[in-house]
Amino acid sequence: MNKIVTFIVLIIGSYALKAQEETYSFTLDEAVQYALVHNYTVRNAALDIDAAEKQKWEATSFGLPQIDAGIDYQNWLKQQVTFIPSEVIGGDPGEFTPVVFGTKQNMNATVTMNQLIFDGSYLVGLQSAKTFLMISNLAKEKTDQTIREAVINAYGNVVVAQETLEILYSNKAILEKNLNETRILLENGFAEEQDFQQQQITLSSIDNEINRSSRLESISRQALNLTLGIPIEKEVVLTENLENLAMQSADLQILQEDFELENHVDFRIADNQVLSDELLVKYEKSKSIPSINAFVNYSTFQYGDNLVFFENIDDNWFDSSLFGISMKIPVFSSLQRSSRTQQAKINLMQSEIEKNEISENLKLQVNTAKNKYQFSLDQFQTSKKNLALAESIAEKEQIKFFEGLSTSIDLTNTQNQLFGTQQDYIQSILQIIQTKVELENALNLF
Repeated sequence: MNKIVTFIVLIIGSYALKAQEETYSFTLDEAVQYALVHNYTVRNAALDIDAAEKQKWEATSFGLPQIDAGIDYQNWLKQQVTFIPSEVIGGDPGEFTPVVFGTKQNMNATVTMNQLIFDGSYLVGLQSAKTFLMISNLAKEKTDQTIREAVINAYGNVVVAQETLEILYSNKAILEKNLNETRILLENGFAEEQDFQQQQITLSSIDNEINRSSRLESISRQALNLTLGIPIEKEVVLTENLENLAMQSADLQILQEDFELENHVDFRIADNQVLSDELLVKYEKSKSIPSINAFVNYSTFQYGDNLVFFENIDDNWFDSSLFGISMKIPVFSSLQRSSRTQQAKINLMQSEIEKNEISENLKLQVNTAKNKYQFSLDQFQTSKKNLALAESIAEKEQIKFFEGLSTSIDLTNTQNQLFGTQQDYIQSILQIIQTKVELENALNLF
């Protein structure tokens, strides 16, 4: 019996542990940090850096000693026959005798080392590999920046969806209460049937809106999971509420931040592209410079009709060695090298133009982002004041309706006005969150 109880407890404990492992909980900052490690695009960008480091070593190793070894074994299943004049071996003149030259078997073992002494393209290749690694690191930085913005926006969308649902359910509770009170008034002859019907219509609209918002919340959660790098079916708990996000995002000081163009990741990417194209010009020019290589070779050879490879090694193996230097001198390519160099120079000019264009675009982005952020702050304050007014108006109108001083149309209008103002307020907070991270990206504040 005790064993059965223990077994059941272990099963329940394992399921509880599994459920706990499948639940995630994040503040906004924690969500960003998690995504910067686990997001699918971020992980691929990190692998790109690893690949660039390997490529850098590949380019470096090209100029280091290269050693190759080989073993050749030959066994004549049927040896070739050569005819020689018979008189050479004492035969009759004019006749030929078939003979076999060489041994039935032979083996040759060779080791060769090649060393690049000078090659202009190799030196440029080393610089290009370093530049490619820098570009990969900048691409990772740009990816991190993009994912950070995506996480903040996705997190904000989920919180907004949650807040929207809470408000809708709260509004529904009020409408249901009003509907019940109106039914009582109608049954006692103190209200008209159209008042009851009008409130039924409003309640049905709220139900439809709740259903729509529930579906949007589900999609928003799945989108957040995807951005975080978590399977979309996993549960993620968000510990921030809308008010917290609003307080974190309302920062007037950021509007005073100076823009440092040279530090912006997009500018540095463009700058590295110019450097890469400069190296391409050097590479094409280097093809007209002579290259020098050296090699040293050692080989040993054994032969015989009945070959015994590892017996009498000193007697049966014959050694040879060779050292050499070669120089390759480009002489004439029918202007092919010149054409490629000119193409590389054109690419460089285009990169410099694009760099200047990016510089101006970045400046414009900063000014635009500051204006959008300032407007979102102003809009937030306006929406907050309007919400307080709409709540007051709706409360007063509700009292007037049940006292018989206003119609159901007036009550519905004020309720709809309140619902719209609530949505405007929620959207104004989301707008602050989105425009702030947009400004942070424009200023490169990471």
